[in-house]
Amino acid sequence: MASNVPARSRSDAAVSSRHWQKRFLDTLSATSSLERAAGNAGVSIAEACQARRDEPEFARAWQAAVADGYLGLELEVIRRLREGDFKVGEEAKFDFTSAIRLLTAHRDSAGRAANQVRDVSAAEVRASIDRKIEDIRRRIARERAAAEGKGE
Repeated sequence: MASNVPARSRSDAAVSSRHWQKRFLDTLSATSSLERAAGNAGVSIAEACQARRDEPEFARAWQAAVADGYLGLELEVIRRLREGDFKVGEEAKFDFTSAIRLLTAHRDSAGRAANQVRDVSAAEVRASIDRKIEDIRRRIARERAAAEGKGE
């Protein structure tokens, strides 16, 4: 009977790990902030980094979350350029130069990484695409809600 206890605690640890990892990845994807992601997940940055080193699936999901953040920045730059929205406050201007440099550096880095052989299942690819589509839908809904709020 004692042999069931360690198995149960390993299982509980795995469930707990998946729970914080989902919160971490969701926050990282939305904010591109490692500090916020760790804080929201209730873990230290060091714990999150260790999990990334130890768990290939989590490492791939981390990379996908970072890519979502870059996609968000790219969409923000495009939106601002199309709408002529060049300010972030009363006096501050959006820093297009830095944003575009960052996106270019990321694209170069992503291109090099794409040249490496990756072991990703079709299910993981579909899940990543689904996450990205859902993120875009949320952003569009937020922008519409904000626009409707300004129209009143």
